[in-house]
Amino acid sequence: MPIMFARSTTIQAHPSYIDAGIKHIRDTVMPTLADIEGCLGMSLLVDRDSGRCIATSSWRDEESLRASEGPVQNLRDAAAEVFHGTTEVSRWDIAVMHRDHHSTRGACCRVTWVKTEPAHMDRGVDVWKMAALPAMEELDGFCSASLMLDHAAGRGVSSLTFDSTEAMERNRERIDSIRDESVRSANVEVLDTCEFELAIAHLHVPEMA
Repeated sequence: MPIMFARSTTIQAHPSYIDAGIKHIRDTVMPTLADIEGCLGMSLLVDRDSGRCIATSSWRDEESLRASEGPVQNLRDAAAEVFHGTTEVSRWDIAVMHRDHHSTRGACCRVTWVKTEPAHMDRGVDVWKMAALPAMEELDGFCSASLMLDHAAGRGVSSLTFDSTEAMERNRERIDSIRDESVRSANVEVLDTCEFELAIAHLHVPEMA
């Protein structure tokens, strides 16, 4: 299976400009990205309390990702102005994408960032796919899950999507348990965990499990 790629822009937005930012992403950024060769789609995660927003675009191959850097930089700068925020960029290989079903309005995500030695990355992916993912699939309201990697930095990010905030809250204790078991088994360090509203869900990455 060919590797697919993603670019995430974390926007530290002014909370009162988040709705304007979402509209800008939907009305301006998405149509522009759709015209760039190799772009498959995008998603937007929003934490209204902290102002932390994450826009992620998916790309058919590394060549498309690299070729798009210039145009996307312009989009990023304009979006930062609308959100009244600062931006930080990460680039990822998409290691796993699994959907039980597509998300609908009201869906939310639990995102966890981890770090390990680059030599241990394959072990971490195996643990996530063979132990964590089957356990997550059993959770009430489970929608989808993905795992993206930055091999050179030894970093990974796991995103778990639920149908609703209520479903995520009901499962929070079990999610923590699955995460903690996987972290121990894979010998990785948790850098951060955050919960988001899934404001835009058009990443269009095929099943990669």
